[in-house]
Amino acid sequence: MKSFYVTTAIDYANGSPHLGHAYEKVLTDVVARSRRQMGVPVHFLTGMDEHGQKVQQSARREGVEPIEYTTRIAGQFQQLCRDLNISNDDFIRTTEPRHREVVQSLLQQLYDQGDIYQAEYSGYYSTRIEQFVTERDQVDGQWPEEFGEIQEITETNYYFRQGKYQEWLVGMLRDNEDFVVPRFRQKQVLEFLKEPLNDLCISRPVERLAWGIPLPFDENFVTYVWFDALTNYISAVGYGTERFSDYWPVDYHVIGKDILLPPHSVYWPIMLHACGIAPPQHLLVHGWWTISGAKMSKSTGAGVDPLAMIGQYGADAFRYFVMREMTVGQDSEFSEELFLTRYNSDLGNDLGNLLSRLLNMGSRYTDSRVPAAGEPGEPERQVRAHWAETWEGALEDYREFLFHSALERTFGFIRGLNRYAETRAPWKLAKSEDPADRVLLETSLATLAEGLRLAGNALLPVLPEVCATLLDRIGAPVPEVWEGHMEWGTSLEGQGLGERTILFPRS
Repeated sequence: MKSFYVTTAIDYANGSPHLGHAYEKVLTDVVARSRRQMGVPVHFLTGMDEHGQKVQQSARREGVEPIEYTTRIAGQFQQLCRDLNISNDDFIRTTEPRHREVVQSLLQQLYDQGDIYQAEYSGYYSTRIEQFVTERDQVDGQWPEEFGEIQEITETNYYFRQGKYQEWLVGMLRDNEDFVVPRFRQKQVLEFLKEPLNDLCISRPVERLAWGIPLPFDENFVTYVWFDALTNYISAVGYGTERFSDYWPVDYHVIGKDILLPPHSVYWPIMLHACGIAPPQHLLVHGWWTISGAKMSKSTGAGVDPLAMIGQYGADAFRYFVMREMTVGQDSEFSEELFLTRYNSDLGNDLGNLLSRLLNMGSRYTDSRVPAAGEPGEPERQVRAHWAETWEGALEDYREFLFHSALERTFGFIRGLNRYAETRAPWKLAKSEDPADRVLLETSLATLAEGLRLAGNALLPVLPEVCATLLDRIGAPVPEVWEGHMEWGTSLEGQGLGERTILFPRS
């Protein structure tokens, strides 16, 4: 059975992780975890892009070999994955032999079939973004600031004949209207393709860039980023071996909107097609985090260290905020104030306090066990109906990557449980000597426990660590899949309740 194969973009080894890296990994992890909960076998890949001129320059400045430099940076990103509870199955580095072999085999194939040729080029080059640029890239007659210093150079390099495949790509996109998610991004790709494609420069001479994979047909050159970085998606899953079909075609490449055009939506599918490999099934494209409407950067984000919040508030609180606050595909505003509002309100007051109240009342009124529920009254029937509606919508949201909506629905149900607790007021029922009130007391606690079990199961893809703790405290197992575990039931009857737990300490 083919795995549901999902990837992040691989991160460039020229700096430490930031919010954008963390968000993309959490987003992809929630995609992976939710599919696993749906009973689908998943293979989740992330990794590092380790070659290039900027890496070579940074290593020289530090007086170390490039591999030593990239190994240190790779360690930071691997630690980020651990800190964020990322459940990736593989972490590829483009310096690994398994990757180099695939890159060189693709290059040799394309060279042999006449799709790679050598030519001289005179034009403008940006070291900062490591690519040739044209005057069409200017804005109001000026080079964009992100290009850095622009040099005019003449250089011999190798080129890939991507222009010959432009018509195929346009047809493929028109036949697959949901190739890019959300769809409005696909319209941007088709608009881009209205202009003729230039052939793609795929090499750098060794005298200018030694830190790269040598071309198999000319070792005076190394391959440039496109045939190196992008190829990770197939080199990591055994391209050229029998197991490749267990994963490919990839189901979703999760990427930021800044690398949709042209790398992932133009270069990559054309490269694959030219090599006789099926294109990706989909690209899932997310937006940027902004501060006061501007993309977060080292300058705009001064004084704000989002990753420090992981250590201060816990990985799951960070995961919840970025998934609840951003609609996939759109930009979203980041601020510490917004984070703390979500932390204190949704997580602390709504979820954390509800569990604490249940555990506290259980220890006082039922010898720390989940009691049996009596016949449901109208308040209980309303809670059950609310859950059925919540889960039907949330499951569909998970399927459609509307994670903010799935969280909104589930926390709406949690708030409903809190309202139910106020309605039944078990702390008042406990003072009564009426046997009917004792039944209502036990019914209300059983209802709260079952509601928390279901909500905890629903939140597992986003809050894996917190939900495991929550379920443990109410005597419920962590389900490997949702099926068979999301209907209202009585499986908790008689289960021991754990000691009172503060899931989210007050900030």
